[in-house]
Amino acid sequence: MENRKIIAVVGATGAQGGGLVRSILNDGKKEFAVRAITRDANSPKAKELKQLGAEVVQANVDDKDSIVKAFKGAYGAYCVTFFWEHFSPEKEMEHAINMALAAKEAGLEHVIWSTLEDTRKWIPLDDKRMPTLMEKYKVPHFDAKGASNAYFEKSGVPYTLLLTSFYWDNFIYFGLGPTRGMDGKLRITMPIGNAKLPGIAAEDIGKSVLGIFKAGKKYQNKTVGIASEQLTGKQMAEAITKVIGVEIGFNDIAADDYRKLGFPGADDLGNMFQFNKEFEDNFCKSRDVKLTKELNPQLMSFDTWLSKNKRKLESVIKGEATTA
Repeated sequence: MENRKIIAVVGATGAQGGGLVRSILNDGKKEFAVRAITRDANSPKAKELKQLGAEVVQANVDDKDSIVKAFKGAYGAYCVTFFWEHFSPEKEMEHAINMALAAKEAGLEHVIWSTLEDTRKWIPLDDKRMPTLMEKYKVPHFDAKGASNAYFEKSGVPYTLLLTSFYWDNFIYFGLGPTRGMDGKLRITMPIGNAKLPGIAAEDIGKSVLGIFKAGKKYQNKTVGIASEQLTGKQMAEAITKVIGVEIGFNDIAADDYRKLGFPGADDLGNMFQFNKEFEDNFCKSRDVKLTKELNPQLMSFDTWLSKNKRKLESVIKGEATTA
């Protein structure tokens, strides 16, 4: 490890962070060592990473000083936040500024910030096309990340702003998988019409991040958008149908109706999908599939991801209660 540059990974037991930790550990060239940062070093996932060969360090993004200590001696860091744990844009921005300041104090040479668009640049708060949420946001989990870009840009640390895409894993772990309607038919529901939605396997985000670190200064002080494919809801439903052998339809409902579905964050996701639909060209152009394949030659297609996760998807479908 002494001869290898250390990459410190925030959220190492999460989807993005965990994917990066495993990508570094599995990299045949062994260019980097990995320091997995987690709030609980004794959790089963943290212990698993340690067994795989990661250095596991306990720190909390609420505590800047703990992050400084965790970053010390590292070459670079991957910084990510998880909005859905607390549903607070303000807390997300606090975490971001703590990480940006810690990167500066620790003397890092490259920090990658997992971000999304601040949708208010396209849809001002007084724009009635979409409801304003929490008085200050249109898509809170997007806007907070986008607004936090400035912390990294002004930190003085070489940075890369990484625009991620819709996780296909959301069909398994985030409640967006096929549900059975009153007519007994299975459908995926997204208010995006015929718009294409950039998507990617969560584990491929980590592999793409490793590609950015490997490129040295090439992507420093730049924004990089990643995606594996850009598919319509109908195309995704057809692909799921083909792989699992059960008819899956696409339910395109109005964004207003989606916002009223009642689950935590439904209004946020309804606004997100509306933004994806209304600004499809910009959203897709910001995520370069060709570049992503260059960063990550093992990039999975949606079909490949579906085949790999067939049993999990089948379990989701079998476990679904009937919905309206």
